[in-house]
Amino acid sequence: MTYHVAGAGGIDIACETAGEGRPVLLIHGFGASRAITWRNTGWYDVLAKAGFRVIAMDCRGHGESEKPHRPQDYEDGLMAEDCAAVLREFAATPADVMGYSMGAQIAIRLMHDSPGLVQRCVLAGAGETYFHRATAIDEAIAEGLEALDPAAITLPIAREFRTFCERAGNDMAAMAACMRRPRRIFSAEELAGFPQAVLVVCGAEDSISGPPEPLARAFPHGKPVVVPRRNHHSTVGDRVYKDAVVNFLNDSY
Repeated sequence: MTYHVAGAGGIDIACETAGEGRPVLLIHGFGASRAITWRNTGWYDVLAKAGFRVIAMDCRGHGESEKPHRPQDYEDGLMAEDCAAVLREFAATPADVMGYSMGAQIAIRLMHDSPGLVQRCVLAGAGETYFHRATAIDEAIAEGLEALDPAAITLPIAREFRTFCERAGNDMAAMAACMRRPRRIFSAEELAGFPQAVLVVCGAEDSISGPPEPLARAFPHGKPVVVPRRNHHSTVGDRVYKDAVVNFLNDSY
């Protein structure tokens, strides 16, 4: 069943739940949805069997959620507030949170802005490159998403994002706006003040995230995991990733 929650500024956020137990919020990656990143890859079943209540949302601009077309509507503080609104609706106690790629960036902002809502956090598909935003590449990807002729896109990563977003049935104007979103990147010194236990997971062949160790080291309670032989896309459903997350989330119980 799809639920609807009013996010920041009244933006409609679609979400669903599965399983019973301790709450865990799932935040998908750019151009995906709760179904693409989590349901279709078996995460709902894995977490439910491990004793968790899955709370999965479609980020604004994605899936069944509302799709504004202005970059400022995707500022990461607003997207983190969407997550907080979903947690307040479905979790009576602090929840565990897992974000993938863009979702990991939002999860970091959520830990900062609403620390009382987050128990433990898994940051996957985000590593060393978190500290080095490549705005020129972001703009090239946004332009590729807006291109009238996809064949004219020359930058390989821009072609990759365009193909992925098309296959997911995305609103390209919303995707371009989201790619241009204002973001706050926290320094390693700032992350050192985050109290939560954090697991950072990256594929060994993920050139988009880079290795997990530099980001994990920035947190006082951070742990890195490398998923062998996986890239940014193939890590999502990997058993090594799933086992590491279940072990991490159960570690304090």
